[in-house]
Parts: sequence; structure tokens; C-alpha cells
Amino acid sequence: MPLQVSDYSWQQTKTAVFLSLPLKGVCIRDTDVFCTENYLKVNFPPFLFEAFLYAPIDDENSKAKVGNDTIVFTLYKKEAAMWESLSVTGVDKEMKQRIREKSILQAQERAKEATEAKAAAKREDQKYALSVMMKIEEEERKKIEDMKENERIKATKELEAWKEYQRKAEEQKKIEREEKLCQKEKQIKEERKKLKSKSLTRNSASRNLAAKGRNSENIFTEKLKEDSIPAPRSVGSIKINFTPRVFPTALRESQVAEEEEWLHKQAEARRAMNTDIPELCDLKEEEKNPEWLKDKGNKLFATENYLAAINAYNLAIRLNNKIPLLYLNRAACHLKLKNLHKAIEDSSKAYRIMKQHLRLIHPTKLYKLMLRRFGM
Repeated sequence: MPLQVSDYSWQQTKTAVFLSLPLKGVCIRDTDVFCTENYLKVNFPPFLFEAFLYAPIDDENSKAKVGNDTIVFTLYKKEAAMWESLSVTGVDKEMKQRIREKSILQAQERAKEATEAKAAAKREDQKYALSVMMKIEEEERKKIEDMKENERIKATKELEAWKEYQRKAEEQKKIEREEKLCQKEKQIKEERKKLKSKSLTRNSASRNLAAKGRNSENIFTEKLKEDSIPAPRSVGSIKINFTPRVFPTALRESQVAEEEEWLHKQAEARRAMNTDIPELCDLKEEEKNPEWLKDKGNKLFATENYLAAINAYNLAIRLNNKIPLLYLNRAACHLKLKNLHKAIEDSSKAYRIMKQHLRLIHPTKLYKLMLRRFGM
């Protein structure tokens, strides 16, 4: 049975009541305060304080301050008036029980309303946050679409400019071809005129020689001797010895015969192609090797001299157009120079060459090469 606290003090004004309640050495954490419009209870075991208030108060704005083993309540009145006492007098036990139950129900309803209001506010916050996120995502999506559209327009303009450049280049080439044809025609006409003049002079000379007789025959024979073709040069042979090539691979994996055959074919192909390329006249013998030109292009690419690297790869491709790595390197140069279409063309060409090489290898030979490669 809790002990009722009676040694409290209170004061009032027309608008507020000030109640001071001693805790009597009880810890603040063990104190429980319950307050409604007409009921105030403070439970701090083993003590209990109850007050059935004289008039309704504003329990939402009322305050309680704990300190120095004392609780000080500031209770604001709903109606400005002076109270005759703090608690209602002449209240029996049943009335007190009804007031307690009514206060508990009011407190539960308020707690329920507060919980519902809090949940409603949380839902509203979630809806607002969702709407804000959707708006942000819509703006981002619109921004991405605008960027895509701008890139598409830019690519279209670049493609049109490239087509226009190609068209002008074709027209320029056509004009140059026409000019060359005109020059050739003029040269042919001039040569024909020269041949005609020569034939006329020869006819007149032959007539003069026929009229002169034997003396003319001697002159004619002397002229033939002067115009005679010199004898051809004597044929000779030059012997060239090469340092034998050393293969670092083991004998069971060596393919000396195949590599020698391949090198022989490459040399013959280069000799056959070098005669048709005027740019090779000023190059040394080792500079006419596609591998040397490829390494030269790689060094120029490393120094970011992409145009010079493209020239090196072009010459190497003219020497041997069956090496896919040359097309890939040249595609990388075009990619650095933003020549996207040329980069695509070179990449496709390299892919076709590699695909063709794979088709030419017999499956059994390919399997054996794989076994040798992985040491199985």
C-alpha cells in the first residue's frame, strides 16, 4: 500500500497554479508523472501523490521541473479564476475511480491520436520524398535524353561533313585524272607530229641518196653504223652469304622448315611488290621490311605523332597487306585523330584477315599447335 504524500505546498494566480512536491530522497528515474485536465498523479515508490483538481487545466501546456529532490508543477488554468482549494472536496471513492478511469481513457485517446498523426505525417513525408525523387529522376532522364540528342546531331553533322569531304576529294581526283589525260593526249599529239616530221625528213633524205648513187650508199652505211645498238652487257653472278638463323625453341617444337619457307615467300613477295612502289627507292634495304616499318610506326605512335605513324603503316601495308596487326595499329591512330569511319574500316579489315587465316589452318594442325603451346 503506497504512502500518501501530504506535505506539499501550492500557490496560485488567476491563470496558473504552482505546486511544489518533495521527493523525499527517491531517485528521479523512479518517478512517474501522470496528468490530465482534472487529475494529477505522481508515483515515486513507496510514495504516491494524487490531486483531483478543482477546475480543468491545460495539460498540454503545463510544465513540471525536477531538481533538488523536488518537483515543481506549473499548471495553467483553462478559465482565469481563483480556486478555493487544490483538490475537489467531498469526493467519494467511486467518484475518484471514475475520474481516474476517465483520465486514463483520455490519455489513451490522445496517445492514439498522436500516433495516428505521427503516422500520417510520416506518410506525407514519404510521399513528398517520393515525389521529389521522381522529379529528380525525371530531370536526370531528360538531361540524358538531351545529351543523347546533342551527340546524335553532332555525329550526324560530322558524318555529313565527312561525306562532303569525300565528295570534294573524289571531284578533285576526277579533275586531276582529266588533266592527266589531257596532258597525255597532248604528248601523244606532239609525238605524232614529231614522227611525221621525221618520216618526211627520212623520205627526202632517201630520195637524195637514191639520186647520188654509190656515194650515197657509203653515207647510208655510215649512218647505219652510227645508229646501231650497242652490244648487251656481260652476264655475271654475285654470291651472298647470310648468317644462319638460330632458333631458341627446342628441337621437338622447332619448325625451322616452315619458318624458312615462310621467310622465303615473304622475301619474294616483297621483291615483287617493291618494284611497283616508287616511295621505296630512297629507303635502305632493312627499311623495306614491313616489320621494321611497323616498329617505326609504333615508336611514332608512342610520341603522339599519329600522322607519321599512319604513313609508316600505310607503306608497310603496301608491302604486305596480309598482316592484321598493321590495320589494327593504323585504326588506333585514326581513333586518336577522331577519324572514326577509317578506324572502323581498318578494324573490320583486320578482323577479316584474321578470320581468313583461321580458316586456312587445318583443325588437326591447329590442335597440335595448341598442344605444343601449352606443353601437353
